[in-house]
Amino acid sequence: MNIKSKHKVQASFSMSSMTDVIFLLLIFFMLTASFVTPSGLPVNLPSSKSSKIILQKVSVTITKDRNFFVNDKKVSSNKLEMVLRNELSGKEGVVVLHCDKNVPVEDLVMVAGIATKLEAKVSIATKPD
Repeated sequence: MNIKSKHKVQASFSMSSMTDVIFLLLIFFMLTASFVTPSGLPVNLPSSKSSKIILQKVSVTITKDRNFFVNDKKVSSNKLEMVLRNELSGKEGVVVLHCDKNVPVEDLVMVAGIATKLEAKVSIATKPD
């Protein structure tokens, strides 16, 4: 007597749903990674207890040698206002200052004054405590 079952179990595994999940995770991490744009210049930032990450539009870095960089491009201090005006045109006015902790306060105030003159919000970058 030959007894055969009508319902056969297939031993295959569909990977299509797994690849969909991996693809969605990849898109999620690519989108969230673009929101954090660290400064490429080595600056010893001061520490702060309340340090939050904001989406930076224009980055101004002042090194301990008192060199000025706007979005990683070296700029002289007397051309800083012109370069900031060009960088802020058409964008939301947010300037993030990356100042070395040994930089005199007068340089920080000068850059902040230029940014507020151009009607931009000023934020000082710090490292978490």
